Amino acid sequence: MFVLEYKLRGKPSQYQAIDEAIRTVQFVRNKCLRYWEENQSVGQKDIYRYTTQLRDEYPFVKELNSTACQQACERIWTAILRFYNNCKRKIAGKKGYPKYSKRTHSVEFKKSGWKLNRDAKKITFSDGKNIGELKLIGSRDLFYFQEWQIQRVRIVKRAEGYYCQLMLKLDVRDITPQLEPTQQCVGLDMGLKYLYVDSNGNTVEPPKYYRKAEKHLNKLNKRKSKKFKKGNRQSNNYKKASRKYAKGHLKVSRQREEFAKKLALRLIRSNDLIAYVGEACTKCIDLKVKNLVRNQKLAKSINDAGWSQFRKWIEYFGIKYGRLTIAVNPAYTSQECFNCGRLIQKSLSVRTHVCWCGYVEDRDKMAALNILKKATIGHIGSWSLDLNAWGDLSSILVGRNTCQDNLSQ
Repeated sequence: MFVLEYKLRGKPSQYQAIDEAIRTVQFVRNKCLRYWEENQSVGQKDIYRYTTQLRDEYPFVKELNSTACQQACERIWTAILRFYNNCKRKIAGKKGYPKYSKRTHSVEFKKSGWKLNRDAKKITFSDGKNIGELKLIGSRDLFYFQEWQIQRVRIVKRAEGYYCQLMLKLDVRDITPQLEPTQQCVGLDMGLKYLYVDSNGNTVEPPKYYRKAEKHLNKLNKRKSKKFKKGNRQSNNYKKASRKYAKGHLKVSRQREEFAKKLALRLIRSNDLIAYVGEACTKCIDLKVKNLVRNQKLAKSINDAGWSQFRKWIEYFGIKYGRLTIAVNPAYTSQECFNCGRLIQKSLSVRTHVCWCGYVEDRDKMAALNILKKATIGHIGSWSLDLNAWGDLSSILVGRNTCQDNLSQ
């Protein structure tokens, strides 16, 4: 899927109608979850039938477009299916039991309920919620694709406004020029002191956007907390303070995302192959940032570094521009000597690798060299990736057989 995003401009009454549609989606999702919990042997078709029953029972649900109700049903069924698969695979820890939604921020339409005016750059939503016609604000031209290529339309609510996402069925390679081979490859070792150290010895420091904005965000949070009244309906002043606090966090997340995007694009343009760290699990290799942030002393720094965003954009641009990206098991990459292969045990405080064979190198650079070595040994030849599978299979996983159904969950 190729996603185009535009900001929506409309009247306050239209924004209220969007909020009502989002609340209805949340209501349908939670009712479907309750129906699944209270009845045995409930399948996807049963939940679809229950959605139709809700439309007959509640007038405000019937006002919402039928495809938007179906999409709310699909959301909860995806969560249920993920829970079933985790139980079958007997993964350690929590299995991801479906939870009731408290903060839904989007409503999604399929092929009906909307009409696009490409000449005036406007979109009209025609269901019973009376959202009406909204202006699309954005630089992307609406005429470079056909209207039948739009698979879904999503309205997203964020801290500073409402956005419309057009999801297109396109092959990005058809509209993106392929890059010329550079005859270069690189290995990346990610960390906290440096965002990454590559196999050539180049380093990039993390931008630390959250650390820089933390003092201002804490001040906004204190202002919001002072206006909070427990047990009572919150005032408009509290809602304004809450929006300012949310906008501050949104700005930080966007800064981090843009930095990761530019850095990943620069690497993709200058290298034919990029190898980066992943973590070995039972069925596949993946970077378990979620487990790493359980360390209370490092959680804030790990989240602020943006490893997941950086990897995501490396994988996306790699497939988009025809480059090869490989996830490598990082086990012993900082302990194993790149020259002779001997394991030299050292603590985290030791930043220089010194081996009996006489090889001396910076610890992080040697780890990057080992990552590149693991990625290239035994993988000589041409590789082909399917761009339409990005999101299901976004990287080549070294040393494992790819499990498509596991990655798609």
